[in-house]
Amino acid sequence: MPQSNDTRPHASAAFETPILTGRAKNLALAGLFLANFVSMLAMNVVGTSMPIIIADIGGTQAAFTWVVTATMLASAVSTPIWGKLADLTNKKLLLQLSLIIFTLGSALAGLAHEPTWLIAFRVVQGIGVGGLGALAQIVLAEIVSPLERGKYMGILGAIMAVATVGGPLLGGFFTDTIGWRWNFYVAAPVAIVAIVMLQRTLHLPVRKQKIKIDYWGAALITAGFSSLLIWVTLAGSNFDWWSWQTVTMVGGGILALVVAVFVELRVEEPLLPLTLFANRTFTLSSIASIAVGLAMMGTAVFLGQYMQLARGRSVIESSLLTLPMMGGLLISSTIVGQIITRTGKWKRYMVIGAVALFLGLVMMGQLRYDTSYWYVGISMFILGAGVGMTMQNLVLVVQNTVAPHEMGAASSAVTFFRTVGGTAGISVMGALLAHQVTEYLAEGFAKLAKTDPAALAGTEKLEGGTLPKIADLTAPVREVVESAYGHAIGNIFLAAVPVAIVALIAIAFLPNKPLSTQSNAERIAELQRREAEGQADPVAERVLVDTSTTGPIMLPGNRPGTGPSNRG
Repeated sequence: MPQSNDTRPHASAAFETPILTGRAKNLALAGLFLANFVSMLAMNVVGTSMPIIIADIGGTQAAFTWVVTATMLASAVSTPIWGKLADLTNKKLLLQLSLIIFTLGSALAGLAHEPTWLIAFRVVQGIGVGGLGALAQIVLAEIVSPLERGKYMGILGAIMAVATVGGPLLGGFFTDTIGWRWNFYVAAPVAIVAIVMLQRTLHLPVRKQKIKIDYWGAALITAGFSSLLIWVTLAGSNFDWWSWQTVTMVGGGILALVVAVFVELRVEEPLLPLTLFANRTFTLSSIASIAVGLAMMGTAVFLGQYMQLARGRSVIESSLLTLPMMGGLLISSTIVGQIITRTGKWKRYMVIGAVALFLGLVMMGQLRYDTSYWYVGISMFILGAGVGMTMQNLVLVVQNTVAPHEMGAASSAVTFFRTVGGTAGISVMGALLAHQVTEYLAEGFAKLAKTDPAALAGTEKLEGGTLPKIADLTAPVREVVESAYGHAIGNIFLAAVPVAIVALIAIAFLPNKPLSTQSNAERIAELQRREAEGQADPVAERVLVDTSTTGPIMLPGNRPGTGPSNRG
C-alpha cells in the first residue's frame, strides 16, 4: 500500500518526527493555500471600493491613507512576533489563531459608520494578516524543500494575483448591488473552511521547549517602527515636516530602535536575531523586499484611485482595468516558480524581475488622465511581472541559507521589511499625492474661474482634501479633478523609481547558492538524529550557512567546543 495518506516518521533513539508526504502533504498544502487566499481576498476586496467607502462615512484623503496604512502598520509590527513564536511553539495553532483574529477584525470593520471605527478594526485585521503572511511561508518551508519550494512559492504568488483580481471584482459587485459592508463580511465562511481543513490535514512536528518571549524587544521594535511610520503618514499634512512633532516622533522612534538593538544582542531568544544580518543573503533580500513591498502595495492602492478619480470608471470597471498587472504577476510567478524547481536556477530570473520592476515604475510614472489604456495596460503588466519574479523568491533564497531553528524569525523578517516598505511607501506616496492634488486643483480651478466662474460652486470641499464622487461633478469641474489626480498619481509612481534601483542592485549582489533538497522538518530531524547519536553539538550547529562567507557564522555564545558533545 502506498503511504500517500500518511506521514513518514523519521526516528531516532529518543523521538519520531512526522514528515508529510504524498496525498497528506498535498491536502495540508491545500489548507495552507486556502488560508492564504482568504486573507488576500479580504484585504483586496475593499481596494477599488475604498474611495466610495471613505466618501460614504465622511472621510478625507488622509483618512483614506490611514485606513490602508493602519492595516499595513499592524501587519508589519506583528509579523516578527508571529515568526518568533513559530520557532518556539505550535505553528499550526498559530496559523489558525491568526485566521480567527483576521476574520473578527474583518467582520467588525464592516460595521463602521465613521473613519475612526474603520481604522481601529483594520488594525485588528492587520494583526491577523501579519500572522497569515509570515506563517504561510514558514509552514511551507517546514513541509517542502527549497528546491521544490520554488514551484509552491509560484503558486502562492498566483493565489495572490487571483485574490488581488477577484477581490476587487467581488467587492465592486457587492458595492454596486447589496452594499460595501459585505466586502468585509465575505471572508468569514471561507476562513471557517480554511480553519477546519488545517485542523484535519496539517500535521506538523511540535518541538516542545520552554517559551521565552522577548517582551522588551517586541515593545521597543513595535514602538520604534510605529512612531516612524506614523510620522511619515502625518508629516506634511497634519503638521510641518520640520516641527516639534517631527522631532518627537522621529527622535523617539530612533531612540526606541537603538535601545532595541542592545536588548536583542543580550536576550536569550531575540525577536529579531541581529546575527541574521551577518548573512549576506538575508541582508540583501531584506533591502530588496522593501522596494518590492512599495511597488506591490503602493500600486494596488493607487491604481484604484487612478481608474476611478482620474478616468471616471466605476468600481467594477476599475478592477477589470487593473487585470494586466495581476496577469503579469500570476504568469511570471507561476512559470518562474516551475522553472526554478525544475532547474534549480533562480538568480537570473530575480535579476530580470528587478529590471522589470524598474521599467514598470518608470512607465507608470508617465500616467496622465488621458493616457492610452494600451500604454497603461502594458506598464501594469511589466510591473506585475517584476513583482511576481521577485517577491516570493526573496523569501525562498533566505530560507535556503538560514539555520533551521531560525526559519520563523528569518522568514518573518523578510516579510516584515516588505510590509514596512509597503506601509512607508503608501504613507509617503499618499502624502505626496494629497499635496500635489491640492496644487493641481488650485491651478485648474484658477483657470476655470477665468472662463466659467459659475462652475466653481461647491468646489470648496474638493480643495479641502475631501475625496470627490466623480459621477456627481459637472463636466468642467470633472475634467479639472481627473487631470489633477492623473498627473499626481503618475508623479508618485515616478518618485518610487529610485527605490527600484536599490532593489536591482541588492538582487544583483545576492550570492548564487544552490537550493537545498531537504525541507526544514527534515533538516531538524537529521540534526536531532545526529545529536541523539552523539555526532553533533546541538548548540554549535545552530549556524547560519551562506556562500558569501568563508565559513559558518556562529551565533553569540554558541562557540565550538562548548556544547554537550564536546565536553570531556
